[in-house]
Amino acid sequence: MITLKAVIVEDSRLARNELKELIKTHQEIELLGEAENVDDGFKLINETKPDLLFLDINMPEKDGFELLEMLDDVPITIFTTAFDEYAIKSFEYNAFDYLLKPINQKRFSKSIEKVIENATKDPEIKISEDESKEDVLNLDKQIFIKDGEKCWLVKIQDITLFEIVGNYTRVFFENNKPLIYKSLAQIEEKLPPEVFFRANRQQIINIHHVKKVISWFNGKLKIEMQSGEEIEISRRQSYLFKEQLSF
Repeated sequence: MITLKAVIVEDSRLARNELKELIKTHQEIELLGEAENVDDGFKLINETKPDLLFLDINMPEKDGFELLEMLDDVPITIFTTAFDEYAIKSFEYNAFDYLLKPINQKRFSKSIEKVIENATKDPEIKISEDESKEDVLNLDKQIFIKDGEKCWLVKIQDITLFEIVGNYTRVFFENNKPLIYKSLAQIEEKLPPEVFFRANRQQIINIHHVKKVISWFNGKLKIEMQSGEEIEISRRQSYLFKEQLSF
């Protein structure tokens, strides 16, 4: 049986208690803890590494979206909100689901069934008591990216390229190129090295999204990504790239 390790981040004690009572009716969920604000929630999530997050959107000081932005690895997220406009907006953030307060038992059960069904159908989603919780992110893990008013929850495997832009890093996925305030070195520490390759000082590529490899000047290689970007690999990194791909 799949076990979902869950945490609650919600500023209302009444709402937290309501969620805990609903969780008790589902043996598939193991509640690891609860927090009443974003900073405590951030600490709790990093300590417990949950599979599932029940997250209030509208909290004082920092809201739920800011919490997601702080996390390197975002759990499956179910938003909880008392406001319809937030519920509608959550779909723009690729939330797994949302629950409108006061939470209906039937609606809650449907949401949990949806999580379990998705985990069962998708072999890349691994939810179990023995799941590895290492620092390096698995390809199926998702990160939260916020750029201005736009936000995304993106799987690591869908990111094609990271590129330095001043003090920021541009993230390429689908047709999007948002900026995040993290250094390339910080990002590289979390990426699986067998898939993400440091092409040069400015860029890291996802080798699963490479379309063509071209021999270039002075022993260098030029990479054409499936999305159309062309990346020049430094001479030293070209040697390592050939070695990694064994050609």
